Amino acid sequence: MLLMAGCREDMQVQPYQRPLVESDFYADHRSERPIIEGTIARGHLEYDTYFYTGKIGSNDGDYMPFPVTAEVMARGQQRFNIYCAPCHSEVGDGNGMIVQRGFKHPPSYHIERLRRAPIGYFFDVMTNGYGAMQDYSQQVSATDRWAIAAYIRALQLSQHATEADVPSGQTVASTPPPGVFIAPAYDTQGATTAVSTPPPAQPASAKGGEQKQ
Repeated sequence: MLLMAGCREDMQVQPYQRPLVESDFYADHRSERPIIEGTIARGHLEYDTYFYTGKIGSNDGDYMPFPVTAEVMARGQQRFNIYCAPCHSEVGDGNGMIVQRGFKHPPSYHIERLRRAPIGYFFDVMTNGYGAMQDYSQQVSATDRWAIAAYIRALQLSQHATEADVPSGQTVASTPPPGVFIAPAYDTQGATTAVSTPPPAQPASAKGGEQKQ
């Protein structure tokens, strides 16, 4: 029994291998082994090159890899408002809340260059980043990135559509439908407008209903 008591080994003192240290087990003395050529991680086959890159060869593609439905547009709007609107704003003019707080102003989606850009360009920027913008390949799935790209196209159309774009037999409403209220833009820069001016402070009441002096 006395000998068995000496065999105890607590977790905090057990032997372990530190990452990236030299190892005598392999001939090249590297403890971290290189990935075997041709190995593909489970769930990362990515055989559809265009779907995962937005490119055809070295050029940006200009078509969606799946049909754009109402559900796709709704998903794209949701993901856009979460990940893109803080900088690009909900209308895509590049004046999001982060920008209003001093971050670098991104270009508006409504400038001529981006209106003419292939839809694969927006997917590629989301995947790999561009300029001050980091990539979002880890935060946003490829399917959602395409949904966002489709929604960006919808934003662009919403600001530059003409009567010729309206299907025959339909009209463009000039006012919101009944019951829909569109709030004025909130002034985040502290200007003294009716929107940004807080209501006057009310004097506190003393006991007995008398106001404090």
